Amino acid sequence: MKNCGVFSRFTSLTSRKTLASSTARLMNNFEFVRGFSGLSEDPELKEFTDYMDNLKNYEKSGVPKAAGTDSEDGFDLGRMRRLMELLGNPQSKFKAVHIAGTKGKGSTAAFLSNILRAEGYSVGCYTSPHIRTIRERISLGNLGEPVSAKALSCLFQRIKMILDQAVELEDGRLSHFEVFTATAFSLFAQENVDIAIIEAGLGGARDATNVISSSGLAAAVITTIGEEHLAALGGSLESIAMAKAGIIKHGRPLVLGGPFLPHIEHILRDKASAMCSPVVSASDPGNRSTIKDISECRGKHCQSCDMVLKIERDFQLFIELFDVKLCMLGTHQLQNAATATCAALCLRDQGWRIADGSVRAGLENTILQGRTQILGSKEAEALGLPGATLLLDGAHTKESAKALADIIQMTFPEARLVFVVAMASDKDHLAFAKELLSVRQLEAVFLTQVSIAGDMSRTTSASLLKDCWIQASREVGVDILDYRDAECDKILENQSIQSAGELVHRTILSAESSVMSSMKIGNQILRARPGDQLGIIVVTGSLYIVSSVLGNLQR
Repeated sequence: MKNCGVFSRFTSLTSRKTLASSTARLMNNFEFVRGFSGLSEDPELKEFTDYMDNLKNYEKSGVPKAAGTDSEDGFDLGRMRRLMELLGNPQSKFKAVHIAGTKGKGSTAAFLSNILRAEGYSVGCYTSPHIRTIRERISLGNLGEPVSAKALSCLFQRIKMILDQAVELEDGRLSHFEVFTATAFSLFAQENVDIAIIEAGLGGARDATNVISSSGLAAAVITTIGEEHLAALGGSLESIAMAKAGIIKHGRPLVLGGPFLPHIEHILRDKASAMCSPVVSASDPGNRSTIKDISECRGKHCQSCDMVLKIERDFQLFIELFDVKLCMLGTHQLQNAATATCAALCLRDQGWRIADGSVRAGLENTILQGRTQILGSKEAEALGLPGATLLLDGAHTKESAKALADIIQMTFPEARLVFVVAMASDKDHLAFAKELLSVRQLEAVFLTQVSIAGDMSRTTSASLLKDCWIQASREVGVDILDYRDAECDKILENQSIQSAGELVHRTILSAESSVMSSMKIGNQILRARPGDQLGIIVVTGSLYIVSSVLGNLQR
């Protein structure tokens, strides 16, 4: 195994005995590291996953320019409608809440699903991407568990001939997301769910999920508008807003998360007005949501929040919830919780039975993998990182990086930090880096790489990421130590960490070939410092790097 980068520089910082044992552990874990790409699917799903793997998958290849816009270059929604027609239009057999937005879709969907489940409804929830198994994208029933391999496999066998026919009729152009969306909708219809919570994949107007009709839509939700997928959504915030607004249906309520820039909210409200759709906004002036403190609850970190929502424009809605214990951390998650609560109130206004207590229970019981997920000591030990504290977060945009930085400073204000980062190629790496370089006591950053949706075509190389972080450090004025620099070599080889005063205010930057070696070296750096100050390894940049870490807990 190639132990390149900073690890080789640390040979002089430890005793030979410690080094030998560390190297032996790394070498013994060679297969463990090399297989660092998440879990394989249940064997019962092999025929289904093989079938899906033969379809065009834009998560692997990246979406074409303007694919998500309502234009000649956009995805062909007619293709999706023809597929649904062949399947008997299952999307017409249940009520749905359709959620679009740049960030917060998955969390808002989870909050709302759990609110409805707490009231006793049978809920279908469709989200993407997944962390460990594709089954996570579809949850069913009162418990919200991923669809079973047996149920998914049985449904596939029932509709396979129809899918084959559709693929042939469309000359092989049906995509992985289109077929999986149709499968999810068929499953919701088969299971006779009371309501389905549907997360849009890309944009909204031309997204495969946008086959829900006005009669089937209980409410549309738009969480946030940001610059992710700029090329695919028209190249501007305004074009992105128009694409997301494509889920608004005539006469059906629109729930806005936000906060939005004034002219962006104007675009969304204008579209709602044109569609005669009343609007509920979680960011209305009469609403108040605050975080009071962070504490441990049921063995997990949680934030105690007060939430007072008073809607007076288009609707008359009101709820007061005090001391809500949210396991989903950060002001952005409180906003997502408020957005989901507004959607629940909107449903209640339509006659759905939803008690205030169910809203509280649903919010408090929501936990998502890869969203500020903190691993315990046993999990760290299983990863070969004794004594480490790990925080996993799938942040991959400027906005989510800022949210992550804020959570770290709020929850662990005195902690020393090591970042392990891998990202897809179509993200704003520079803006992401600049946000995370703002955190205090950042000891080191390891740039690495993982496969994206099982493929390397969208993966950013560790060396390219490192170049972006070097540029970002210059722009924000953070002093870094590049392990290749002679100055860094001198410090690391000739001084112990304990006496290297230069390292107190300088951040080590390294490109590493694997996630596992990055975490191990980062743990060595944190443990070599004197004192009892908490050290945290933060793994971020993509849900796929989070998946790779969680997958190895099962090996």
